[in-house]
Amino acid sequence: MKSDPIESRSLMETQDVTIKKCRIKGCKRPYRAKGYCNVHHRLWRRGELPKARYKTCSAEDCLKPCHRWGLCQDHFEASLKKNKE
Repeated sequence: MKSDPIESRSLMETQDVTIKKCRIKGCKRPYRAKGYCNVHHRLWRRGELPKARYKTCSAEDCLKPCHRWGLCQDHFEASLKKNKE
């Protein structure tokens, strides 16, 4: 028994099918996870996007993970040395 092509077409037209896109402006790749495509998701996991997956260092232009006091390991150690002097 074959299904009626007109009937199946009307079912497809009534369904709301939305294809998710990457949240990065100008990227047209399909969605993978966390709102990003494969490429941007990989960058997000590495912490290479401005909005990293973990809290980042509060020092200017530093995207390393926080260690203590809102600073990465390097900036934290530098601030300790500076305070000892």
